[in-house]
Amino acid sequence: MLDIIQAKNYEDMSEKACEIMVDRLNALINPILGFATGSTPEGVYKQLIEKNKEKAISFQNVMSFNLDEYVGLKKDDPNSYYHFMFQKLFKHIDILTDWIHIPNGVAPDLEKECKEYEQLIRDHPIDFQILGLGVNGHIGFNEPNTSFSSRTHIVELDESTRQANARFFTSMNEVPTKAITMGIQTIMESKELMLLASGSHKADAVAKLINGEISESFPASALKNHQKVTVIADEAALAKA
Repeated sequence: MLDIIQAKNYEDMSEKACEIMVDRLNALINPILGFATGSTPEGVYKQLIEKNKEKAISFQNVMSFNLDEYVGLKKDDPNSYYHFMFQKLFKHIDILTDWIHIPNGVAPDLEKECKEYEQLIRDHPIDFQILGLGVNGHIGFNEPNTSFSSRTHIVELDESTRQANARFFTSMNEVPTKAITMGIQTIMESKELMLLASGSHKADAVAKLINGEISESFPASALKNHQKVTVIADEAALAKA
């Protein structure tokens, strides 16, 4: 069941998402949050930083898990998702560093890293997970035809995903070919999900999510089987829905 909220534009989408997050943060005693990276949630993170500065919310009791990380990028690499999260959110708020969890893309044993990350999430079920939507329907880095029963795993990145992310790198050759991601089943076990979409380039994917069939060929369609999903999309992203 998808609860669709229409926003005017990117700023409005970010505001509406922030309002929901502030509400959840204040309602839960020890919130466990799932974060996403990329340009879509950046606006929400900016607003959460402001709310934290204003003392409207606190992250002192928050534990966090990130959806994914590139394989082969160290924490201090400017393109790592670890670096992204600290620059865009974590270093600006009162969250305890020990309670931040992001997959280690340079772990000596990547399979072990996946298993341990999955176990951590099972031990600390996520209350509220933010998601973006890939143009090919991916959530996290779960590319088309990923099993709906998948757990945290290593993925080969789709060419369209690598091209979409190439703008952050100096050349296509630098874009990683693999990533660690929460699996679709892992994501679906979060108690509440919020998917954000903005811009005309997401319109086909949003239309397919809302009107299409549930199929592993379009990973985000799994969300229709979840009991509590809010989709916040702006007018451009909803233009074809």
